[in-house]
This record gives sequence, C-alpha cells and structure tokens, in this order.
Amino acid sequence: MATITTEQVKELRDKTGVSVMQCKKALEEAEGDMEKALLILKKKSTEIAAKKSDREATAGAVAKAQKEGMGLLLTLRCETDFVAKNSDFTTLAETLAGMALEKGKDEAEKAAPDLIGTAIQKLGENIQLGEIVSVEAPVIGSYVHDGRVGVLVGLTGGTETLAKDIAMHIAAMNPEYKTRADVPADAVEKVTALFTEEVAQSDRPQEIKDKMLAGKIDTFFKERTLLDQPFVKNPDMTIETLLKQGGASLVNFVRVATA
Repeated sequence: MATITTEQVKELRDKTGVSVMQCKKALEEAEGDMEKALLILKKKSTEIAAKKSDREATAGAVAKAQKEGMGLLLTLRCETDFVAKNSDFTTLAETLAGMALEKGKDEAEKAAPDLIGTAIQKLGENIQLGEIVSVEAPVIGSYVHDGRVGVLVGLTGGTETLAKDIAMHIAAMNPEYKTRADVPADAVEKVTALFTEEVAQSDRPQEIKDKMLAGKIDTFFKERTLLDQPFVKNPDMTIETLLKQGGASLVNFVRVATA
C-alpha cells in the first residue's frame, strides 16, 4: 500500500472540503493517485446523496445574484436550520445562483448534482436544489430576509433604492397579484361566492347587502394586490402612489421562500 502523506490529504481536502478521514481513506483506496481519489469521493458522494434523498428537506436558504438589467433568486433546501446557516451551505447556494445568472438556469441545474453531492457528504443532510427565478427590467431591486425569503422587483424608471424598498415590502406583505387586473376570474368567483353567503345572513335591505358584498370583495383583493397595498414604511400611501412619486412603473416581481 502506498504511503499517504499529510500534504496529499491536505491537497485533497482543499479540493473537496470533505473530512480529513474521508480524504485519507480515498487516497489509500486510490493508492496515492489524486485523480482516482477524487473520483472515489465523487462516487461516494453520489451514493450518500441517493441514500438521503428520501429525507424531508424543510429548511434552506435563498441566494441572490444580480447584474445590469437582471436579478435572480435561487433556493437551496436542507433538513435543518443549523445546516441552512452553515457557511459551506450558503456558499454553495451563492455559487449556484451566480452560475445560473451568468451561464443560465440549465447549466446551473446540470452542475448542481455533483456540487450538492459533495456538500451532502460533508454536511450529512439531504440537500436539494429548489426554485430558480429571475426578473429582467431596466431597474432591479433585490432583498433577502433572514436567508429564508427572497424578493426581486423590476421597474421602469425610478431607482434601485425604490425597487429595494418595494422588495422589502413584498417580503413582509406577500402580495399574490401585481394589479387588480391580474386577479384570475375563478378567484373572483370563489371570493364572491364566499362573501355572498356571509352577507346573506344579514337582515339588512338588499341595497345595503350589495354594498356590503362589494366592500368585502374590494377589501379582500386590496390586501392581496401589490399596487393597492399600503406601503409598510408609510401606510398613508399605497405602493401605486409610491411608484408614481418615484417616476416608476412596475414591470414584475417574484417572491420565494424556503418554508
């Protein structure tokens, strides 16, 4: 059996990030051949990932990447908050996000299994690639709250600061729609049916009932429509008013969360 030196173990550990013991065993199995040891560790990481793949990944982190005219969010899932806050895990999420931004979503998804397999071998939990979403617009604002909720906002006009403020608002308020026009007809029908049944219990005149119904429906969707929502930093104005004051219009937004 070839003699394995401390320098070889260190070199392999620097390349893979896995434990000293795992590196030493791989080098011994490879009889000191560095390339063969790397392949052995890669094979083992794939086997470990397969064994852990059925374990539920309910924690995770959101990573963001941004360049002129485009922002991207990526979610990476794991089993516990402890691993979600581990620097190796968050670095992996950031690496994949940067790859998706520069090379495209498909390339990041193609590279993910090998990178994730190595991380599973090191961190000991099931790790899964989650969503990869992006927004393209002249002005991009991004915000990640506590590593768990991420938002991108795209504007025409305005500033990146304005876009980030709106992203922070979206992180907190979680709107479902951009404008009232974006509310699907079936959603309106379901809400109308719900409140019609509720209003029917009232003994008010029909004219009053009709106003009550219209008011309840309006309030329900205002709470869920971004442009109608009061701005969290200044509830005296809506997001629509904030955009108008900033000389901006909303192109799109996306919000992702790990839980």
